[in-house]
Amino acid sequence: MTPRLALLCLAAPLAALAACPPLLNHQVPALMGGKINLCDYSGKAVVVVNTASQCGFTPQYKGLQSVWKSYQAKGAVVVGFPSDDFNQELAKDAEVAQFCESNFGVSFPMASRVHVRGSDAHPFYQALAEASGTTPKWNFYKYIISADGKTVTAFSSLTKPDSPDFIKALNAALPR
Repeated sequence: MTPRLALLCLAAPLAALAACPPLLNHQVPALMGGKINLCDYSGKAVVVVNTASQCGFTPQYKGLQSVWKSYQAKGAVVVGFPSDDFNQELAKDAEVAQFCESNFGVSFPMASRVHVRGSDAHPFYQALAEASGTTPKWNFYKYIISADGKTVTAFSSLTKPDSPDFIKALNAALPR
């Protein structure tokens, strides 16, 4: 290997790291172990949603899975964040994973249970609140982060993932 090629091989990961937007510069525990490095989604539209298994909005998992399947090839990712901040989530990560997969076929990335509001909120959710100007008001509050990581659009729990406004914002957030 030539010295120039070796330098390029070393510089490529550093350039990718430098390209991570500050909002995505977080890691979260994954639902079934390991970590989700949000920087891995740099350059993609990121749909972020706080979820709960025992909520009236829980059927939105179906729409989120549909968005994941339809938009994954277009440069979007859906990331679910189970939270018991509204007292409607199952007690253990394994129970959440089983519920999501068996009832809705969820295959998009899911974080471990986290706090999404208040002083205990995960640092990523604190950054989302700062970037969007709003915190989750209930379960299935949704955010769309643009592919450049600079724009965040928030949607209430009442907005379904297949609603025209949500899809319009997702299309606008996709990589160009």
